[in-house]
Amino acid sequence: MRLLAPLIDAHRRPRGPYTFAAALLRHLAPSALRQAPELVAAHHIEILAAAPELADLLPAAPITSGADLSDEERILVPAPRRTLRLANGLAEFVRDAVHPGRAIAVCNADAADPTDTELLDVMIRRIPPATLTIMVYAGGPEPPPDTRDTAELWRLVDRCTREGFLHAVAELGEQGMGATPPGGTSWWRFAQRTATALGGLGRTDEARAIWDRVRLVSQDPAMHAAAAYGTAMLDARHPDPARRDLTRARAWINEAIAISTILPDPAERAFKLGFDRNGLALIELRQGRLDAALTLVESAIELAGELGERHRQHRMVLLANRAQLLAALGRTKEALEDYGAAIALDPAFPDQYLERGNLLFKLGRHEEAGADFEQAMRLGPPLPEAYYNRAELYAVRGQTEAALADLGRVIDLDPAYLDAYVNRAGLLAGCERDEEARADVEAGLRLAPGNPYLLTVLGQLETAAGHHAEAEAALEQAMERAPGLVAVWASRGALRYATGDLEGAVDDLTHAIELHSQPDLYTNRAIALRALGRHAEAEADDHRAAKAADGSIGI
Repeated sequence: MRLLAPLIDAHRRPRGPYTFAAALLRHLAPSALRQAPELVAAHHIEILAAAPELADLLPAAPITSGADLSDEERILVPAPRRTLRLANGLAEFVRDAVHPGRAIAVCNADAADPTDTELLDVMIRRIPPATLTIMVYAGGPEPPPDTRDTAELWRLVDRCTREGFLHAVAELGEQGMGATPPGGTSWWRFAQRTATALGGLGRTDEARAIWDRVRLVSQDPAMHAAAAYGTAMLDARHPDPARRDLTRARAWINEAIAISTILPDPAERAFKLGFDRNGLALIELRQGRLDAALTLVESAIELAGELGERHRQHRMVLLANRAQLLAALGRTKEALEDYGAAIALDPAFPDQYLERGNLLFKLGRHEEAGADFEQAMRLGPPLPEAYYNRAELYAVRGQTEAALADLGRVIDLDPAYLDAYVNRAGLLAGCERDEEARADVEAGLRLAPGNPYLLTVLGQLETAAGHHAEAEAALEQAMERAPGLVAVWASRGALRYATGDLEGAVDDLTHAIELHSQPDLYTNRAIALRALGRHAEAEADDHRAAKAADGSIGI
């Protein structure tokens, strides 16, 4: 076993996020570029996100979302999950770039930035030790004190904001606020990004405290409008739905709108007012008022028309939001047109392809949906959601092995992706690969004890194994948690049939049909009815099943 590189110091103090990653990439990228340029090209975005100093070494960068926008036009901050995408892409690059039998040693891991901690976790999980042995040590030499001046600190905070390194933004932004006069322009830039990062991380109390500090030290109307908007979004977007306070959010967003309405500069007023109305639309949506939300978004789009060619990302967001609302209202043709317009404004932004693909999937336009999911996959680091969506598409089309492969990819990229376990367990059970299905059920239940979908699959597996008491217990738990779940009633109907309770089977299957009629439910009920000697009713169910679809399955 040979060391791939000298001891790598992961302490975040010298450079912030991806200190470890950058050191490793500086060692690997030059040789990889000579030996496997296609590998470097496939991971260009991840490499530059972690080690921007390699830009001159690498070929021309692919077009990325928002790369050419000015600071004031960049309104989107990447979600925290982006760093997991980057970590997976970097891990795949390292895995494919190293010669087997090498090792790396990392010190000061306890002081690493969360980006490096996450990357090390992913590398240890996904790279076989025979390919690369990773030795991680908590201690190490103490780096020199941080001597960055306020200009340097701002450049780092701005880069971390653009890349979605939110933990670093929160830490370094506070540092910048402490080094600049409160209420001034520089202080405000640090405060705005720090509060936004804290909100994105779910640290809502800390974010709210910063918005309160803005109100305390500033008399600038634009700052107060932004602080009111930011505070409103903390309530409207709280990660725990039970803690969302939409009434308080409405009060704050109304204050933001009131201030934005009287801003003196026409362009700033049009932008800020449209931004705030879009925020109010989210509140209306979450209170079930889709028409009111649509009216607000349309008014924001009208205001954006006053901005000329500026604020392209803002217009993209508004069009995508209107598309979601139109789709929810059943106006699918208009929704697809808006998604197309949003994509035209920023073809490198993957989210719109996912959203449009989901709508196309619901409309039964499977080829187009698959093309959108695959385009989202091509636009950046590994995207678990795109593989998950394509797996659903494969499953509906009967391409079970392809669906299983995509779900396996999702779980490999994100072992906490609960729905992937649910869907894969169901598919495996349907293929009678019961041991694999049970392993997924157990893994999923460790993530979410009491999940009704997993309990339903567990009930099906126990029924197939002849463990009727265990099956009954699992299905009863599922019913308690999700009484409207069709699959649990159908599964208990199958269990009752297996135990000879034919009347109970008919009752459960009837309830499942009342919730959502499906061909296989009629077929199964027909089997139970025929066993009871109720042949006319069984014939009627067979007719209903045949009329709905061919190839229905039986108990």
